[in-house]
Amino acid sequence: MYAAGLPRCSVVIADVYKLLSEVPDPEIPILSIADLGIVRDVVIDGEKVTVTLTPTYSACPATEVIEASVYEHLRANGITDVHVHRALSPPWTTDWISAEGRRKLAEYGIAPPAGSTAKKSLRGDDLRIACPRCHSTNSVKVSEFGSTPCKAAYKCGDCLEPFEYFKCI
Repeated sequence: MYAAGLPRCSVVIADVYKLLSEVPDPEIPILSIADLGIVRDVVIDGEKVTVTLTPTYSACPATEVIEASVYEHLRANGITDVHVHRALSPPWTTDWISAEGRRKLAEYGIAPPAGSTAKKSLRGDDLRIACPRCHSTNSVKVSEFGSTPCKAAYKCGDCLEPFEYFKCI
């Protein structure tokens, strides 16, 4: 991986990103924090690694758990000088969820965000959300909020199964 005789940095940015892709989101553990798009930056200065995270919303109760998980996972993998910076601007958007993250949400039974926030309808009621089980768009919103504020509860009119939709934010 490294050419003989060249100095080797003990911490490599790509390795840090790989480790961050192993840190699960505590509310939706099938997603990593990288899948969710909350990892905004990694900066290495000598042995110091600074990870910038943007929470899904400023009052997210999982933010401190995520930050602690980043410290713990990086330290467990030999990176001891870890600093986490919380950035609230620009605010997180569902547009930052990776394609892999969207695929994982659907496989888990949560409908991923429909479209992008740039194209978001002012009235969420006119969105036709596809059921993650049968893919029918014959769905109806049951509640504006699901198990977390970022999800809404829906029911499929074809397979009759309830499901959650990860709202565009």
